[in-house]
Amino acid sequence: MTTSHEELVLISGASTGMGAATARELARRGYHVLAGVRREADGEALRGPGLEPVLLDVTDPAQIEAVARRVAADPARRPLRAVINNAGIAINAPVELLSMDEWRRQFEVNFFGHVAVTKALLPALHASSGRVVNISSVGGKVALPTYGAYAGAKFAMEGMSDALRRELAPHGVQVVVVEPGGVRTEMTGRGIERMRGTIDAMSPAERGRYGGLLQAIISQATAFTRSGLSAEAAARIIAGAATVRRPRARYTVGRDAAILTRLSRILSDRILDRIMAANLRPHFPKEQRA
Repeated sequence: MTTSHEELVLISGASTGMGAATARELARRGYHVLAGVRREADGEALRGPGLEPVLLDVTDPAQIEAVARRVAADPARRPLRAVINNAGIAINAPVELLSMDEWRRQFEVNFFGHVAVTKALLPALHASSGRVVNISSVGGKVALPTYGAYAGAKFAMEGMSDALRRELAPHGVQVVVVEPGGVRTEMTGRGIERMRGTIDAMSPAERGRYGGLLQAIISQATAFTRSGLSAEAAARIIAGAATVRRPRARYTVGRDAAILTRLSRILSDRILDRIMAANLRPHFPKEQRA
């Protein structure tokens, strides 16, 4: 059996947040990490022992193919232990207000890009009996208002992962899903800024329908993230999911994710609707609380 020092791990979305923390955690554990970043400057900030930045925009077929060639032509002939599909963006707005271009962008980054990376690296994973680790979200189980596009892409990731796990299990390749809840990362902050931009761009009629809701979502997301796990704590769970000998099919990250995913299995949709509304109500502007 190979040791960690003789194995590669590829992770996308490694510029910041959970991705960067996971890359560092895996390098600390002795793996040679191909850390996918979109900009060379981000890669230089990551570079270190066991950390090799690679340009990887998951929506760019040429970059995906270049990374697949890098793995296949590894100078030390190291096997690929795992592909961690982590890249992601958060585009939040009511379904009525989100443009089709934004819907497509959300799915290209958070779903189709991961399918493309997985397909390109599967030959190497077959050769090594490696592992696919898909970073989903509690939003892949429970969809809050304004999270239609984000949750839609994560629900798709969950379904694809189930199919892939059952397809690859007979051939020795494992598929694992990780479902984070509140984690203190830059992505949440960028998503909040996008929501503020949506509020600014709304017509008076749209603001009347959705302005309070978006303000409540911003307040809730801020509180949710502030009380969440650190990126480093999440990274330890992800790194374990990628490397433990007998992984579970799914891991949650954080107590909130564990509770919400469990509730989604046992409660009716209507009861879950009422719970979500009750949790959101305190975050509405005072004049809109009912």
